[in-house]
Amino acid sequence: MRALLVLYLVKYLLLPGHAEHVIGLATLKSGMEAAFGPLDAQPFASQIYGLYTALVYLTPIFGGLLADRVLGQRRTVLIGAALMALGHFMMAFEPLLLFALLTLILANGAFKPNISTQVGELYAPQDPRRDRAFSVFYVGINIGAFFSPLVCGTLGEALGWHYGFAAAGVGMLIGLLVYMRGLRELPPDELQRARAAHREHDPLSREDWQAIAALLVLFLPNTLFWATYEQQGNTIALWADKFTDRGIDLLFWRTEIPVTWFQAFNPFMIFAFTPVIVGLWGWQARRGTEPASAAKMAIGCFGVALANLLMAFAAIHAGEAGKASWLWLFCYFVIITVGELYLSPVGLSLVSKVAPARALSLMMGVWLATSFLGNLMAGWLGSYWSSMEKPVFFAMIAGVAALAGLAIAPMSRPLRKILRH
Repeated sequence: MRALLVLYLVKYLLLPGHAEHVIGLATLKSGMEAAFGPLDAQPFASQIYGLYTALVYLTPIFGGLLADRVLGQRRTVLIGAALMALGHFMMAFEPLLLFALLTLILANGAFKPNISTQVGELYAPQDPRRDRAFSVFYVGINIGAFFSPLVCGTLGEALGWHYGFAAAGVGMLIGLLVYMRGLRELPPDELQRARAAHREHDPLSREDWQAIAALLVLFLPNTLFWATYEQQGNTIALWADKFTDRGIDLLFWRTEIPVTWFQAFNPFMIFAFTPVIVGLWGWQARRGTEPASAAKMAIGCFGVALANLLMAFAAIHAGEAGKASWLWLFCYFVIITVGELYLSPVGLSLVSKVAPARALSLMMGVWLATSFLGNLMAGWLGSYWSSMEKPVFFAMIAGVAALAGLAIAPMSRPLRKILRH
C-alpha cells in the first residue's frame, strides 16, 4: 500500500471517469471537505492514505482484546491473514476500493498485535536477547516490504494497478500457509495457559498497572514519531515522482529508477543494517553501556529529524532546476532507517517485556494505536505539501520529530526504575 495507494489514487482512480464508479467515494470526500475544506486530488489522496494507515493501527486494540479474551493469538492471526488476502484481491476491483480498505483495516487489527506478542512469548520474561530477537523479527517483516514495491509496484506501474494489488493478495496467501505450517513450533497461547491455571479472570495487580502506566507515558511522543516517519509513503513518494532526477548512467546506458522502487530502499536497509545495530547493542551490553529502551527511542526520533533536515537541503539544492538527485533520497532513507531501528522494534520488545501477561495482546494493540494517531497526523501534515515551499515543509516535519525525541529523552531514568520493578 505504501508503494501503490497514493500514486494509484492521484494518477488513476481520482481522475474523471474513474472516481464516479467507486462506491461511497463521493460521500467520503464530502465528509472530509466538511472537516478540512475543499480538497483537490493530491490532498484528498493524502487524506485517504492517512485515514487508512491510521485505522490500520487503531483496530489492533480490538484484535488484541479479542485474542486475550476469546480466541487466543493463533486463531486471531489466522483470521487476520485470511482477511488480508481477501482485501488485496478486492483492491483489484475499482468500485470496491473503500470496502477493500475496510477489510484490510480489520485484517491488520487481528493480525498485527498477535503476531508480535508470539515473538515475545518465545523468550523468558527477563531474557536479555528480546530486543535483538525483535530486531530479527523486524528483518523478516522488511524482507517482504523490500520485495513488495519491486513486485507489486512494478506490476502496478507497468501492467496495471489491479495486477499489483492482486499480487499482494497472492503473497499474503503464501504467508498464511507458512504460518500454518509453523504453528506447532509456537508456545501455547497465553489465554490457554490462563484457562488451564484458572486465572483468566484475575484482576490486574498494582505492579501491573505501574507497567501499563510506564508504556502510556511514551504514547504521545511515539505518536509524533510515526506522524513524521509515515511521510515515506505519502509526500516522499510525491517528491520522488515530481522533484527527483531518477536517472542513472551505466556506461553507455541510461535508465530511470521507477518511483515505487524508492519504497524498497527502507526495508532493504533495515535487513542490511540490523546485524550492525544488533552487534553494536551486544558489544555495548558487554561493556555495560547499552542505552536504555527509552534512550534508544529518543535516538530514533532524532534520526528522523536529521533525515528530514537533509531533505530540506535537497529542496534548496534543487532550486531553479526543480529536481534533485536521487542520491539525496538514498541518504534520507539511510538516516531514517537507523532511526526506525532504534525505535520501532525496541518499542515492541518493551511492550512484550513489561505488559501484564493477561493483557499482553491488548497492550500491544494500544501501543500500535500510537501509529493510528500518528498516521492521522501524517495525513494532515501531508495535505500541506501542495501549498508550502518544500524546504519549509521538510523543516516542519523535522521539527515535529525532534520534539518527539526531546519528550522521550528525559523519561529514560524514571522509566528504568519502573521497568526494574
